Amino acid sequence: MKKLDLITIGRSSVDLYGAQVGGRLEDMSSFNKYIGGSPTNIAAGGARLGLKTAVITRVGDEHMGRFIREQLVREGVDIRGVKTDPERLTALVLLGIRDQSQFPLIFYRENCADMALCEDDIDPAFIADAGCVCATGTHLSNPKTEAAVLKALRLARDNGAKTALDIDYRPNLWGVAGHGDGESRFVESEKVTAKLQSTLHLFDLIVGTEEEFHIAGGSTDTLEALKAVRKVSNATLVCKRGPMGASVFPGDIPASLDDGESGEGFPIEVFNVLGAGDGFMAGLFRGWLRGEDWPTTLKYANACGAFAVSRHGCTPAYPSWEELQYFFRTGIKNKALRKDEALEQVHWATNRKGDWNTMRVFAFDHRMQLEAMADEANVAHDKIGEFKKLCLKAALQVSGGQAGYGILCDSRLGRDALYEASGTDLWIGRPVEWPGSRPLTLEPELGLDFGGLNEWPANNVVKVLCFYHPDDAEGLRKEQEDTVLRLFQAARRNRLELLLEVIPSKVGPVDDTTTAKIIDRFYEIGVYPDWWKLEPMKSKAAWKNATDAVKRNDAYLRGIVVLGLDAPQAELEESFRLAAGFDLVKGFAVGRTIFADAGRAWLSGKMSDAEAVAQMAERYSALCRIWDEARAAGNKGEAA
Repeated sequence: MKKLDLITIGRSSVDLYGAQVGGRLEDMSSFNKYIGGSPTNIAAGGARLGLKTAVITRVGDEHMGRFIREQLVREGVDIRGVKTDPERLTALVLLGIRDQSQFPLIFYRENCADMALCEDDIDPAFIADAGCVCATGTHLSNPKTEAAVLKALRLARDNGAKTALDIDYRPNLWGVAGHGDGESRFVESEKVTAKLQSTLHLFDLIVGTEEEFHIAGGSTDTLEALKAVRKVSNATLVCKRGPMGASVFPGDIPASLDDGESGEGFPIEVFNVLGAGDGFMAGLFRGWLRGEDWPTTLKYANACGAFAVSRHGCTPAYPSWEELQYFFRTGIKNKALRKDEALEQVHWATNRKGDWNTMRVFAFDHRMQLEAMADEANVAHDKIGEFKKLCLKAALQVSGGQAGYGILCDSRLGRDALYEASGTDLWIGRPVEWPGSRPLTLEPELGLDFGGLNEWPANNVVKVLCFYHPDDAEGLRKEQEDTVLRLFQAARRNRLELLLEVIPSKVGPVDDTTTAKIIDRFYEIGVYPDWWKLEPMKSKAAWKNATDAVKRNDAYLRGIVVLGLDAPQAELEESFRLAAGFDLVKGFAVGRTIFADAGRAWLSGKMSDAEAVAQMAERYSALCRIWDEARAAGNKGEAA
């Protein structure tokens, strides 16, 4: 049994995508950063569809190279074949969306890392793990990279693995077009045709657009080009035909492209063609490598291409397997797929990265409470920032680099701790509400349009506490709902997760249905938090009502965390036991129970740094242990 379904070989770059749409690349002022390069995109897209994928390439020993490695790991791609080149930089590509038919791009690939790939980078044992090896055309353009590709293909064939070629013709990467012609997809070249035809016999599957088969076959007549390819290769040929889908030719080339095998197509609005072919390949591999018939395989491929065409970026546009099945069930609701809110919610939720099935969160985002402690101690509020760095130190001491730990920390008083936490293994939540505000108002740093979120690191989670109650006056309720909805939309626009905290007991009487009503209401107005943070409810019925409300509305919630409300440890222990019986509750986010005593003593000068860290680490560790034991006990409250 092969450990990998697919290994791809070739380009690996960082794509810097113009964030402005409809203008010249010259005029774009900001860019989004994604992984790129055809084989890298295919490997990531295949992983999203449930294939076990890997990529063989090189990246630089710098920030962009590390970004590619880390992002591939997040996508679930095996990176054993990704070599770090100590001498060369990672390739870059600048891209833009001018209109429905113009997509300018510039390749920065002069002596780049992936073009230094060589035969020594091909590990026979690694190739032996794969059921299929896919080469892409660019790496046949240089003798050194070609030798690496040919070695991998020979090893794959010797091991009985399938082989595939994505022609992926980029004229300027073959040296037959200039730097300013990155968008060009076809320039005739006898040299390129001859080089491609010298390798076509090595493949079981060859995939390309009509223009790519023109270069592979040496003719601008598509049927004649396919016949020329057939003369030198027995491979199954897949010809991509844009909005007409694709045609498959397992044997002789017929009299018409329409006579090839085909699959269901998806007529959608074209927004961005860049990366569509790589998405198509990912879907094609999901079907082909799992033994599906060609109509089913092409259905997968065409749908994945449709997703790519409708969204910004390459890899970020590709669907998860669950999303693909949802799309097949529901069909096209809006030809601009990115504007189908229900589909986009599934896309967002099923492609989030990171496993946070357990959440042990030390919350020291408190501002009002710590300012009061500082005032009592008669010390400047500047001291609070130093204390929050001690809180972070305690959190890191307890977590020890293990998964399932996190912090809540603000940027107004805890900026330095927040910066230090970046790059650790901690889950990081960051509050935006003005402390104690009702109606809800936000910290000034966000700006009136919430534009401050575009400065946040991508791994920071937007946390907002709303003192909301179902019985609030209509005007107050609407004002708070509008603020939360705008914040939710701003978080999504900036690709940030959202944690919504509600504490109804602070503003009105509660019963076993109160929290469930709040949850239903926020979903009703279109707010889909990634996380809920809920107060410790007193009964199983209340927890069941709340979790049932989530399940009615959102099958993809990350989870619920229980807050502490400065409760004594014994009281928290009881609330943990109750909450832990519900699978949607992933853990806790507790603060003052951990830091309050240390904070007062340290701010008053009665406790050293080391003593404060030690006390907080002990209390945090005790709560982690209590939660883990409660979860292990398996109260099974949902089944009650």
